[in-house]
Amino acid sequence: MRRRNFITLLGGATAWPLVARAQEKPIPVIGFLGAGSPEPAAPNVAALRQGLSEIGYIDGKSVAIEYRWAGSRYDRLPELAADLVGRKVDLLVAGGSVPTLAAKSATSTIPIVFASVGDPVALGLIASLARPGGNITGVASINVELVPKLFELLSELVPQAKVIALLLNPDNSNAERTIRDVPDAARAKGGRLPILKARSESEIDAAFASLAQLQVGGLVIAADPFFNSRQEQFAALASRHAVPAIYSYRKFVTAGGLISYGTSSGSIYRQVGIYAGRVLKGEKPADLPVQQPTTFELVINLKTAKALGLTVPQSILALADEVIE
Repeated sequence: MRRRNFITLLGGATAWPLVARAQEKPIPVIGFLGAGSPEPAAPNVAALRQGLSEIGYIDGKSVAIEYRWAGSRYDRLPELAADLVGRKVDLLVAGGSVPTLAAKSATSTIPIVFASVGDPVALGLIASLARPGGNITGVASINVELVPKLFELLSELVPQAKVIALLLNPDNSNAERTIRDVPDAARAKGGRLPILKARSESEIDAAFASLAQLQVGGLVIAADPFFNSRQEQFAALASRHAVPAIYSYRKFVTAGGLISYGTSSGSIYRQVGIYAGRVLKGEKPADLPVQQPTTFELVINLKTAKALGLTVPQSILALADEVIE
């Protein structure tokens, strides 16, 4: 009897690790839907991972992330969103308005946490900022609301400019609202406002080539995922055409652009990572209020200003969070 008991116990002991392994729960999978390309978005992805780690999820250990990049071809986003949904990911992270709209169309059940969406209520993504409802929450952007401030800063930096133009991507979901709201800023300056549109590299080149004919003395670049992946092109064109340009993100300035004012992408994606972790732990997107940026950064490149023959007013230098020399 003792021998049989020993064999039974031994067999059971041998089986325990097998049973334990069979009962191990696979780590959750996050599907990341991006409008651009991996390299320009690397700092945002790093910030997302940081936010996840702060709430206990380590990429590759306790959570896995599957990436889908549209390469600035917005028409591919519905297909990429459907692919992630078909893989039954546990949560979707969408970077920007257009990817979030694609994710919403692809699923009404998988939780979605968005980053940098302008006016998610107007876009029909959520019921309200305080109580989103449904399966979507995230961190909004106020890039459209900041465009008048971009005009104000550029006008202060280039007071001699009689014409300041706006360049935007017509495929951006905020384009119409930007065009509608921004003329007030131009009227306040007392000038006219040429609206330039570009959805490809060649159209960006063409927009800059038209500046001289339009007698443009300054250029406001609207925030857009496609534009965000072309900061070197923008810096080179602004230098070649000797036009002062202002952007929404500091990475344009570190690439050689003149000045930027806007929210920190890193802080937005870090908060998205925290929210994603909270949802994976069981909280419902419907109950997580949509966050809005509360801090903004002004960055200026003095080397670029000197190359353009500009003297930066002390009023701008005093407000700058970072001065690149």
